[in-house]
Amino acid sequence: MAQKVKPYKDSEATKKAQVTQMFDTISNEYDSLNRVISFGIDVKWRNKVVKLVAEQQPQEILDIATGTGDLAISLTATNAEKIIGLDISDGMLEVGRKKIKAKNLNSTISMVIGDSEDLPFETNSFDAITVAFGIRNFENLEKGLTEILRVLKPNGIFVILETSVPTNPFYKFGYTAYSKYILPVIGKLFSKDRVAYTYLSESAYVFPYGETLNNILRKIGFINVEDKPQTMGVATIYTASKS
Repeated sequence: MAQKVKPYKDSEATKKAQVTQMFDTISNEYDSLNRVISFGIDVKWRNKVVKLVAEQQPQEILDIATGTGDLAISLTATNAEKIIGLDISDGMLEVGRKKIKAKNLNSTISMVIGDSEDLPFETNSFDAITVAFGIRNFENLEKGLTEILRVLKPNGIFVILETSVPTNPFYKFGYTAYSKYILPVIGKLFSKDRVAYTYLSESAYVFPYGETLNNILRKIGFINVEDKPQTMGVATIYTASKS
């Protein structure tokens, strides 16, 4: 199921190609600008993801849409033997590789360029799979989720961290104003790519969340699906497993 969001730049290019180009362009500024835009709260959300994964005592973890590797690096706290960070943008991965090398984590974390909709791994490969702020960039959501289910081991855990829209009218008004008007302005002021943060805000606003996303996960075949809204509902952590 392709997501309904305006093309990033070239209306003739696929969403996948455009997203790859966008993240390659903003890779060097992504971490610092992301902290500013989220007021640093995204670090707290990622730590909650790590805690959920750690409870399963995984040995092998796949972090999809790993970007610059923030979550992959944090997941080393689970004491997993092997963590693979996969992303379609080599620019983002290169930033991540430098961070991993600086932290002497090369023996634990591998950064791999790849497509979430055609994962280069065997069926039943991972004890845990995570996606943080990347699932809304899938060109075909159901195809990507089907691939994730395939490579997840039985009884393994799948955790999504993604933006969502608050249900409280007051918080929803503030979120809408910030995401539609303020965030794109910040992006235009501080990013090399003036269009990127407009795309990111629009894609966050139209992406299915809450019970809608829960039902998509169940349709794909995931079980034990739950959602946990964070910070007044501006983000949500979803957990699911495989029978």
